[in-house]
Order: sequence, then C-alpha cells, then structure tokens
Amino acid sequence: MLPQQLIESLKDVKGFDEAAFKAVHASGEQITSVRLNLDKMVNGQWSMVNEENVPWCKYGRYLKERPSFTYDPLFHGGAYYVQEASSMFLWYVLEQTIGSATEGLRVLDLCAAPGGKSTLLASYFKDGLLVSNEVIKSRANILVENITKWGSENVIVTNNDPKDFSSFENYFDVIVVDAPCSGSGLFRKDPEAINEWSLDNVALCSQRQQRILADVYPALKKNGIVIYSTCSYSEEEDEEILNWLSKEFNVLSLKLSVEENWNIIEVISSKGNYGYRFYPDKIKGEGFFIAVFRKNDGNGRDFKSSSVQTISKNEMAAIKDWVKEEPSLFFFKQADNIVAIPEQWKNDLALLQKKLYLRKAGVTVGSLKGKDFVPDHELALSLLISEKISSVNVNKEQALQYLKRKDIALEIATKGWVAIEYCGINLGWVKVLHNRINNYYPVNWRILKD
Repeated sequence: MLPQQLIESLKDVKGFDEAAFKAVHASGEQITSVRLNLDKMVNGQWSMVNEENVPWCKYGRYLKERPSFTYDPLFHGGAYYVQEASSMFLWYVLEQTIGSATEGLRVLDLCAAPGGKSTLLASYFKDGLLVSNEVIKSRANILVENITKWGSENVIVTNNDPKDFSSFENYFDVIVVDAPCSGSGLFRKDPEAINEWSLDNVALCSQRQQRILADVYPALKKNGIVIYSTCSYSEEEDEEILNWLSKEFNVLSLKLSVEENWNIIEVISSKGNYGYRFYPDKIKGEGFFIAVFRKNDGNGRDFKSSSVQTISKNEMAAIKDWVKEEPSLFFFKQADNIVAIPEQWKNDLALLQKKLYLRKAGVTVGSLKGKDFVPDHELALSLLISEKISSVNVNKEQALQYLKRKDIALEIATKGWVAIEYCGINLGWVKVLHNRINNYYPVNWRILKD
C-alpha cells in the first residue's frame, strides 16, 4: 500500500490524480524500455529496432515484454542499455538546451552509477568529454563495467565526493545531477522501496541534494547548464530544491517546449522556476522530475597543463595493428597498460588525474608482456578496435558459454588472439593455441547462472 503521508503531501501538486495514481500502482503493470547504442549496429533481424519508440528519445524503445537480459549476448556486448523511459527525457532536454553544437564540450555526470544517463551522455556528446562520477566505491564498479560495454573512448570514470569538483572552477559546460532521493517514483517498479520511504527520509534527501548542488556549482562555467533530476514526487526534493537553487545562486530557470500529447506535466515553483513531472498514470514510464538552469555568473579560468606518461616507440609499434588508424588518438601508460583517449583531451586527462581518483580513462588497449602484446577486454568492446583483427562469429549457445567463461568448441584456423563476435557485436577475446582455446572473458563479469 502506498504511504498515506505521501498521498497527503501530493494532493495540491499540479498533475496529481489520486485515484489514477493509486490505480496504476495497484495494477501490477510493468513497463520495460531500452535505449539502443547508435554506434553498435546489430547484424540481421533484431526486434528491438522495430519496437515502439519512446517519444522523447529517438533511440529509446518500449518492449512488449521483458526478456531475460542476462541471457542476451547483445546486452553484454553493449548493443543497448536497459533504461527507464522517463529517464531518457534527458536526451530531449539536451536537444532543447544544447542542440547539435557539442564539439569540445566538457560534461559531468555527478551521480552516475549504474550508468544509464552516462551512456546516454556518451552517445550525445560523442565529440565532447564526459566525466562520469560515482561516490560509492561498490557502485563505481558497475559504472565502469557499463561504460566499458558501451564502448566510448571519450569517457573518464571517477570515484569522488561532489566537493572534490569544487576546485575545477568554471570547467564544465554541462553538469547533470541525478540526485540521490527518497525514491517514491520507483514504487511501481520496486514495491520494496515503499517500506523505506518516510517524511524523515524526504527531509534528509532534500538536505543532501542541496549539499551536492552547492559543492559542484563552482565547477560549472558561465552560461553552462545544470540539469537536476530525481525519481521522487515530493516537492521538498523537487520544486523546493529549484527555489533554493535560484535563491542561493545566480541562475536562470529554462522552460522547455514539450509536446502536449506526451502528458508530461510542466510545473512552475512558487519562485517561478520550471520543472517537469512524470506520473505513471499519465505517461508510459515511472515517476520522474527534471529541471534545467543556466548559470549567469563566473569567469573563464586557465588550468595549468600537466603531462601523463606517453608510450614508447616499441609500444606504439605493438598496438599499430590493433587500433583503428585514427590520428586524433593519444596513447599513454597507466601502470603497465596502454590506454587511448582522443588527442584533444590529453591535457584534461592530466588535470583530472592530478586532482581526482580515476577508475577508468578512455579505452585500455592492452599491455606488453615481454615481446608479446596482450589485448585488453576494453579494446574488444570499444569503438576503436581495428577491422584487421581476427574474429569468429558464434551462435547464441556458444556466446552464452563464452559469457559464462566456460570452454567453447570452435573451429578457428587462426592462432593467437581472436575476438568473439555475436550478430556483429564483439563480446571479448579468446586465445587459440595448438590444442585448446582459452577463454579470456573477465571473471567478475561472467554469467553465474546456468
């Protein structure tokens, strides 16, 4: 049963229909949606491409039923991301506020795990730099995994507290704060969350949201935009946060042009700030709230350039045939690994590395073991892998055996490193020896269920 205190608190909120709200939560209906990876094209017929579109995100799809994603090799290969449809509205917000002029922009996803919004941002800002941050160490692990599967080379994953970004004054063009919240918008999807909800928790979350925004605000450039969102219905975490933000900082609330038939509710806070509410009885998705502000103050700032360890001529020669011929790539060393990142971001990499704890940067290509080059799993899943690399197409049964890190029987004439490919999507590496095939799928990512 929905908390009565929540129902009472929403009675005067625009768009709230108590009877319809209760009915949709009692219905047991579940909405499943995915967002396609526009850089990973699946070979052959693929039903997800032809499913119903999510209206505010051109790569979003509603599925007729929820499949077992664990047993879909294309999920593990990063061909799509399972994301709640309301959250995909971020794509439309970017179209409305940033448009297509994304080259050279620096973007921060501050509360990024598990990676839904970060993978969306990586696709939108393909010629920008995305810093994807998660403060909780265990959640940062799944963020690294999902960013790796997505394959983008322009992403740096950090594991830092929001206050650590305050020293990057006037650095980011876009900051996305999908703030930790009381979670009432997910009650239909996760009924267990009902037991954890309380007015005290709403108040606690509101305080935390203010602290997070205050900590990161200095890092936003003048005329940059901050996108704030929650999966909460409570005004204390939504409209009242907008009022607080406009009171504390020199910002302009941005109004979006939203299609009327989408049934997204535009609200205006008591201080004149625009927000957008998603109710599950009105849209095909879960509860969500989002708002956008433009920063009016701040000055430009020059950051001192630093350097990172570049690779040797021998290492460059070793990776030459493994990576696409892209002169815009910069290669550097991280421990024993050779890593690639777009050339234009090498100074930013050095700066971020100096001030933050980096969990992942660009794409790890591999390492030299003596005279032999050992390719990294990240390379196999990336968009940088050379078309010259040997690969073998497998069927679904073989792909699942591979993803369970079990032995697979394949007829491969080529000896050495070979990429496992399913429907045109790379899954990882095997090494073909004289009398056996070694499976190099990461142990921590393997499918555990038979």
